[in-house]
Amino acid sequence: MADAKVIPFDEDRPRRRIPGTRRVRAVPAPAPAPEAAVAVAPAGEPTGGAHGAGGAGVGPAGPGRDGGRPAWDRRLAGGLAFLRRRITGEYEVDEFGYDRELTDQVLMSLMRPLFDTYFRVEVRGVENIPAEGGALIVANHSGTLPLDGLMMQVAVHDHHPAQRHLRLLAADLVFMLPVVNELARKAGHTLACSEDAQRLLEAGELVGVMPEGFKGIGKPFGDRYRLQRFGRGGFVSTALRAGTPIVPCSIVGAEEIYPMVGNAKTVARLLGIPYFPITPTFPWLGPLGAVPLPTKWTIQFGEPIATDGYPPEAAEDPMLMFNLTDEVREQIQHTLYKLLVQRRSVFF
Repeated sequence: MADAKVIPFDEDRPRRRIPGTRRVRAVPAPAPAPEAAVAVAPAGEPTGGAHGAGGAGVGPAGPGRDGGRPAWDRRLAGGLAFLRRRITGEYEVDEFGYDRELTDQVLMSLMRPLFDTYFRVEVRGVENIPAEGGALIVANHSGTLPLDGLMMQVAVHDHHPAQRHLRLLAADLVFMLPVVNELARKAGHTLACSEDAQRLLEAGELVGVMPEGFKGIGKPFGDRYRLQRFGRGGFVSTALRAGTPIVPCSIVGAEEIYPMVGNAKTVARLLGIPYFPITPTFPWLGPLGAVPLPTKWTIQFGEPIATDGYPPEAAEDPMLMFNLTDEVREQIQHTLYKLLVQRRSVFF
């Protein structure tokens, strides 16, 4: 299979190898087809439907047709063109391994049934996310498995008017797992370190971080919706250096998908993982016990906290970082309690 073309964030920066990615050589992009002959929207642009995923259009030829071509014909042509680009290597990835076309056309399509039908996610406050430029989205973390980060990614892309892409910061463990490592890179995730986060923010990307880490995602069911420690405020320092706003995000519904009633610590140590969850269904029901419960989710994005008014040396001020970290944490916790009071049921 041919290699893909790399798009660096900044030509002037020295490029470094990121763990879990490979170097690829550039392949000349094909000349664009004449406008009249184009039947498929470019990667990343909607082709119709509620989520911009190949729905039928309404044109002069009547509903379901575009320029006289049936919708199924356009979808088939788009699918074949996508496969051709995959085989020939005529697609693009950035230096972190992010494959925008694959994310838009495949990975998002795989996550949408969970988002729309299974968890029935309600999104609020998406207008608080900037339409352009960098921003750091900080959210609570829960659910035993990190499905909340993936659902937040879909929420930003499908509900924001600009259909922005969220680049999640993930733990080392994600990039040590086979298959998961490659998919995470393709979906735009990168290692949770200040250097990578700052480069993404300065490049105008939306970056998502969940400061609770494994302490949040692996906490007992009895501690649900109680935020754990937010680390030492590293995410605040990164936002200050990049001069980008911080957008708090509160997620309700993820805590109950795998009610963690126990932790087999000995098994976890043998497997080299932070925890080994015991739920009412896992491991007792085997693979069936790994199916999440169909809870009803709400994702709310709060008012952004500006950081561009601080001087450059503010990133080194521990008291300022502590205060801003506490402000973000308190806003997320307050919103969680508010959403829980408004919730009618875990499942409806």
